Amino acid sequence: MNPVRFAIIGTGNIAAFHARAISQVSAARLIAVHSRRESQGLEFSSQHGAEYMGDLHAMLRRDDIDAVCLTSPSGTHAELGELAAKYGKHVLCEKPLDTTPEKVDALVAVCDTAGVKLGAIFQARFGRGAVALKTAVEAGRFGNMAWASAYVPWYRTEAYYRSAGWRGTWQLDGGGALMNQSIHAIDLLLHVAGEVEEVSARCTRAFHKGLEVEDTAMAWLKFKSGALGVIQGSTACFPGELKRVELKGSTGSVTLVDDRPTLWQFETEATGDEEVRSWGAESQIGGGASDPNAISIEGHRAQIKDFALAIQENREPAIPGRDGRRAVELICAIYKSDQTNEIVRL
Repeated sequence: MNPVRFAIIGTGNIAAFHARAISQVSAARLIAVHSRRESQGLEFSSQHGAEYMGDLHAMLRRDDIDAVCLTSPSGTHAELGELAAKYGKHVLCEKPLDTTPEKVDALVAVCDTAGVKLGAIFQARFGRGAVALKTAVEAGRFGNMAWASAYVPWYRTEAYYRSAGWRGTWQLDGGGALMNQSIHAIDLLLHVAGEVEEVSARCTRAFHKGLEVEDTAMAWLKFKSGALGVIQGSTACFPGELKRVELKGSTGSVTLVDDRPTLWQFETEATGDEEVRSWGAESQIGGGASDPNAISIEGHRAQIKDFALAIQENREPAIPGRDGRRAVELICAIYKSDQTNEIVRL
């Protein structure tokens, strides 16, 4: 089949990962780029072999563009995604889909009405550790789930927040350490442990006092399965440690550190367990504990490949838009619990 022809909207840090990933997918091709800043857009398009277009509507009217990657500030995702959908373009959106469940719902509804596909970027799900963990959960290998938790003790400098005016704002970032950084681990936790029933939380600014939003948060969770857990997320933990997801049950326990299984133990051994435990120390998916650019493009490459094939094969992408709503809903519930000093039920 002919490659799916992509445009990128937004040329901030993460856009380069999308462009590089598209270049490594035979089913995809980068055609054009839009940025509000012409000089930045021209430089980006030159680096990645695409055409710069300052007129977004003109770009979306083009017949040689099938899909867009949204890499703009979080609080613009729903508006831009809805616009692209109305022009008949499929939408692959960076996390989060937007900053509130209501805005996510609106984006999903517009894409459904337009008959286009909507995908949510959560590349951590494509790691082999994450895939193995999901398979173990679905096989019932944990017995009665007791504990499901995520820890993201990351670090960001003051220069990081100053480098883009939208960072650390409620309007365009939608939150801080949880909505921007920890959301990958939170999505993965929900993906493997299921829905959360209620949450109680505290958020603070431990280091970055000038932010509107939190740089440190801790939440207690009760899952619908009956399991308990915690989420800890921060950008104030020097020098920054790798994110960790833990699942523990009556017949098995697993710890993933940036997709690498550091604990993989079940009451009954199964074929492949020893191989999982032998996987090397380097993660193909993770990184970013202290530098947002220090991540692999492998996760984006795998997800963009899946999205392009979903368009060619006329099927749902691996992570459809509706699936991207859950992490946003939980994070907003955490913020509400902190603000109201109450347990929030989802």
